[in-house]
Amino acid sequence: MNKIFSSPEEAVADITDGSTIMFGGFGVSGIPFTLTRALYRKGTRNITMISNSPGGRLEDFDLSILFEKRQVKKVIASFPVYAGKVNIFEQQYLKGEVELEVLPQGTFAERIRAGGAGILAFYTPTGVGTVVEEGKEKRFFDGKECLLEPALKADFALIKAHKADTKGNLTYRMAARNFNPLMAMAAKVTIAEVDEIVGAGELDPETIVTPAIYVDRVVKGERYEIRFK
Repeated sequence: MNKIFSSPEEAVADITDGSTIMFGGFGVSGIPFTLTRALYRKGTRNITMISNSPGGRLEDFDLSILFEKRQVKKVIASFPVYAGKVNIFEQQYLKGEVELEVLPQGTFAERIRAGGAGILAFYTPTGVGTVVEEGKEKRFFDGKECLLEPALKADFALIKAHKADTKGNLTYRMAARNFNPLMAMAAKVTIAEVDEIVGAGELDPETIVTPAIYVDRVVKGERYEIRFK
């Protein structure tokens, strides 16, 4: 099976309207910018976006571009807005044009991990007594009240890695690792954008974080210079 795709457009070609998509990244680190822009150009609509943040720090560049053409119908995130700046997602949310589910960051990560591990749901005390508990089953364990949290899974995961070999094994660079390995395990189809592609056997096995079995497609990403205004 050839996992190396010649262009980001080819890699996202079968992402249909209504898909649930995980997007790796934390702040500006580990975001699959090239794949996101390809999805923007494709125009896929009614997306359920699972991401730590729907964007907003990099105008007209990060995940926020998917809101420009109103491609997203729902966001599941732990850090949806930035203090002191109303991004395009927040504008649409305040108008009731996009849905939002906010999760504590640890719960967000664990729900994704559970999805990849085949765990259907788990209990956690995080969020008890807050708006997070609304509509969720509660039980006591060791004297603590806990919420039942379902696993998060997706049709596609768009992730960012540092290197891939031709089999699809992935390594990451520093903080860019963040949610990417978890999301790679929790989607039906995982598409990895990487800085470099090497031959099979060229990666040190000890550095491989995401094994090839979780990766369906690999594409070389574009280089971007990020500057904050």
